[in-house]
Amino acid sequence: MSPLSLLFSKLKRPSLFNRSSYERSWGAADACLPAVDHVHFQAEFYQRTDQSQQGVGEYIQGWEEDEMFYVDLEKKETVWRLPKFGEFASFDAQGALSNNAILKNNLEILIKRSNHTRAQNVPPEVTVFPEDPVELGDPNILICFVDKFFPPALSVTWLRNGQEVTEGVSETDFYPCQDGSFRKFSYLPFIPRQDEVYDCRAHHEGLEPQVPTPVPETTETLVCALGLAVGIIGIVVGTILIIKGMKMNATRNPRGPL
Repeated sequence: MSPLSLLFSKLKRPSLFNRSSYERSWGAADACLPAVDHVHFQAEFYQRTDQSQQGVGEYIQGWEEDEMFYVDLEKKETVWRLPKFGEFASFDAQGALSNNAILKNNLEILIKRSNHTRAQNVPPEVTVFPEDPVELGDPNILICFVDKFFPPALSVTWLRNGQEVTEGVSETDFYPCQDGSFRKFSYLPFIPRQDEVYDCRAHHEGLEPQVPTPVPETTETLVCALGLAVGIIGIVVGTILIIKGMKMNATRNPRGPL
């Protein structure tokens, strides 16, 4: 991947009841914020590779650590995290488009003045878990949580028994963390069936090849969630194994019917 240039802006209002106090930072931590009960945040960035004139941007607002909405910069519209929010509030997407244009212009100026020293890539951590307790045959949702990575240039792929799955898949934008890293969620609706394997693969430039972690033979739960790193540069995998409880060790440690 070509070197990536990123300009990140974050605005935090420590309290909705004290709008005169705020911090504006460029990917900085929040150590200088006063102790408050509630935080409303606005985060936006624009980035592109050095070899491309086409970049991508993002604009989101949230309450505490949860997203309220983001602006689809291509469709030029506000997208609420929960549609119900849009019934009680509104946001003009034009404001986000204007801010993104300013970030783009500022980034071009900084690139011309830069010595093009590459920032350190931080690889993601991947965790996979079900939305609800798993019961064979009952519809559920798998959640892939990709955390603590930088820069916000990452793709997620779902596989079932080694085959890519795209139907029903949805994901969030990149959420900024207090330490300057990012996180992202991806969702896959599924119906649990015995002996199926689901993989969530996160592709990121900061990853290095590692040895996969073996599945323990003493697995007792219906769902075994593993964070696995595979020997392929740029990919980290979270895996869900749908198994029958006590299948592997029932003969060694009988406890009666499940």
